[in-house]
Amino acid sequence: MADYSGIAEKFSELVKIMVTLRGEGGCPWDRIQDEKSILNFFLEEAYELAEAILKGRPEEVAEELGDVLMEIVFLARIYEEKGCFDLNLVIEGINQKMINRHPHVFGSARLTSPQEVRNEWSKLKIKEKAEEDPLAGISSRMPALLEAFLLGRRAAQFGFDWPSAEAAFEKLEEELAELKAGLSLVEDKILREEIGDFLFSLANVCRLKGINPELTLKQANQKFRLRFNLIRQKLKERGKELGQASLEEMDKIWEEIKGKEREKS
Repeated sequence: MADYSGIAEKFSELVKIMVTLRGEGGCPWDRIQDEKSILNFFLEEAYELAEAILKGRPEEVAEELGDVLMEIVFLARIYEEKGCFDLNLVIEGINQKMINRHPHVFGSARLTSPQEVRNEWSKLKIKEKAEEDPLAGISSRMPALLEAFLLGRRAAQFGFDWPSAEAAFEKLEEELAELKAGLSLVEDKILREEIGDFLFSLANVCRLKGINPELTLKQANQKFRLRFNLIRQKLKERGKELGQASLEEMDKIWEEIKGKEREKS
């Protein structure tokens, strides 16, 4: 088994660094931050971590994990200063939660498949929070595509789901037809609803194929960034700037870039 004896010491050092930064004679910038301002940085670091993972760069993942950990320590310190809780309570809470939600490992329950484990996890989570809402805990403030993915997954754990991705795709095609019909309508409200229904159905098709739509769209965004900058470079080699080339010329370069990507793969 790996030796984890040094982790506690290093983590304690990080906590002490944060205490120093927030204390008398510490950093002026760190001292004026509150939970709302640090929330912005926490989300930014979380997305940078996701990007590093998607790029497949372990050295960047390690760095970004450190940044996320620092923001967690920062937030915990802010709440400790307010007298709400400290990191001991945070760590004690997650340790106990992991034990409670894995009765098949730390108890006598028998769960043999990942799906059984996931279903039991959701049931325990709802029971712990004493919520009547079966969708409780899925934040409405997260990115909408991710929220749709998680809502579908939670409903599926109670049997409200399509039998397969193919069946869900039939619903997607139905929504697409309604969306296409809605394009000719003057009423924007109806069109927005059709687009929303289509995106929600698409998120569920992704879920049933084991694909996270939020991360998949993030990868597509990264790919677009790369290709569009390559178009800019190609145009620059021809003595042109973006905006000076025709759509036909840019489309041709785009297809050339795609062709080279296929050759590499």
